[in-house]
Amino acid sequence: MAPDEESVRAALAGVIDPELGADIVELGMVRGVAVAADGAVTVEVALTVAGCPLRTQLRTDVETRLRALPGVRRVEVAMGEMTAAERNAVMDKARRRAQEQRALAVDVPVSARVLAVSSGKGGVGKSSVTVNLALALARRGLVVGLLDADIWGFSVPRLLGMRGELRAEAKKIVPVEQPVGEGLLKVVSMGFLAEEDKAIMWRGLILNRAVQQFLEDVRWGQLHYLLIDMPPGTGDIQMGLARMLPRTEVLVVTTPPLASQKVAARAADMARKGHLRVAGVVENMGPFVCEHGTSYALFGEGGGARLAAELGVPLVGTVPLHPDMAAAGDAGAPVALGTGPLARSFEDLARRIVEDVSPVVEVSGCSARMLDHVEQALDAAGA
Repeated sequence: MAPDEESVRAALAGVIDPELGADIVELGMVRGVAVAADGAVTVEVALTVAGCPLRTQLRTDVETRLRALPGVRRVEVAMGEMTAAERNAVMDKARRRAQEQRALAVDVPVSARVLAVSSGKGGVGKSSVTVNLALALARRGLVVGLLDADIWGFSVPRLLGMRGELRAEAKKIVPVEQPVGEGLLKVVSMGFLAEEDKAIMWRGLILNRAVQQFLEDVRWGQLHYLLIDMPPGTGDIQMGLARMLPRTEVLVVTTPPLASQKVAARAADMARKGHLRVAGVVENMGPFVCEHGTSYALFGEGGGARLAAELGVPLVGTVPLHPDMAAAGDAGAPVALGTGPLARSFEDLARRIVEDVSPVVEVSGCSARMLDHVEQALDAAGA
């Protein structure tokens, strides 16, 4: 049976404007919904400006979310432009949200995409995926920030083979930098401040404050992407990030087994409850391909695709199971800097991110610029 209009609008509430940090239904961007008896769904979406660079991403997110609904056979999305009155209404909603949330004043450019790499549990290789994806993006000539938000279980410096100390200039923390071809990687981690084999015995509120300081007091400078290696689970840091940096998007890492898929779905659910866009799913530890070309699904297969379909988001890519991953992490020689199937998988992930999932676009005149004006007005008013 074709879905009803209420179900369609509920699904559209999962489509987040990544700059305003709210869903398109709440923002009043959904002008109309029509559902035909044969399962054809037509949606009219009003953009802040006709030429908004985010139009392709929003269209794709709408289509992906609706096609995941049972009974939907075809999706048509009509993109229009808001009237002056509609834009004023969006500004009012953005102002109220900014007053309620008061996101941090961070040194992250408006044009930079912020990707939190998350999982519902540990042991899925989330940190390895984050580190190698960051390097693969930097190899494309981009400037990439990498924030290790796993305060208790920091591992980013070891995985990168980086040593150094965080220093301060003009009361701002300066990241440890590593050139990557024509690109640049900037890293902030507790691993540059604490001994690797000593426990950090902090409670949730202090952990959250540490992440806030890494966001608020770091001089990131020029960035194309900021990747955040999240701790596993759905705790204080995850809830705090949605408040502190509401334009964050989430990449969910899972492994093929069904149990991992179901736990990872909780990370996506928490992101959406915090009004964060779920950008896609990455499947780690996929089928192993031996030197003779035979594929072995040692942990099963299809978990990433199933989770992506369940969430209504794209499967960004699959990283195969390979012994080189663990050996490279222990040696501090990331696989993304080498050759072979693992390096190619991260190269493909980076390409999908840059070209399809979360491309860096010039957002002047679009919703991000509107939000800037709202925050400036609040600051001027002493809010």
